[in-house]
Amino acid sequence: MRNILAGAAAILALSMATAQADGDAAAGKKVFAKCKSCHMIGENAKKRVGPPLNGIVGRAFGAVEGFKYSSSLKDMAENGRVWDKETLDAYLEKPKAVIPRGRMAFPGLRKEDQREDIIAYLKQFNKDGTKVEK
Repeated sequence: MRNILAGAAAILALSMATAQADGDAAAGKKVFAKCKSCHMIGENAKKRVGPPLNGIVGRAFGAVEGFKYSSSLKDMAENGRVWDKETLDAYLEKPKAVIPRGRMAFPGLRKEDQREDIIAYLKQFNKDGTKVEK
């Protein structure tokens, strides 16, 4: 009986860790408040200091039409770089480590859970700004 309870507890802990690794979109919306002065997301998103972030997860670098990207980011775009989850996580942690001569002045998010949450929030939006249907 003790082994069964220990096994169940281990499975529960593992599933909670996996859920946490995927992030919490509702918490990510709150973290996104730090990004709002430069970026928009959603159906009416427009360019600001930074490009709109609709459909960012899986999008190619430099893909927002008419936005003036840094030459560093343009070079990376030409090499086929994509904003996948790992790249976004690294960029959100320390933008200058990913794009050394990029224009983003934001220092980054040190807390891993905040980065996971904001990525979960960003994943909710299609390229046109509509929410992904579940």
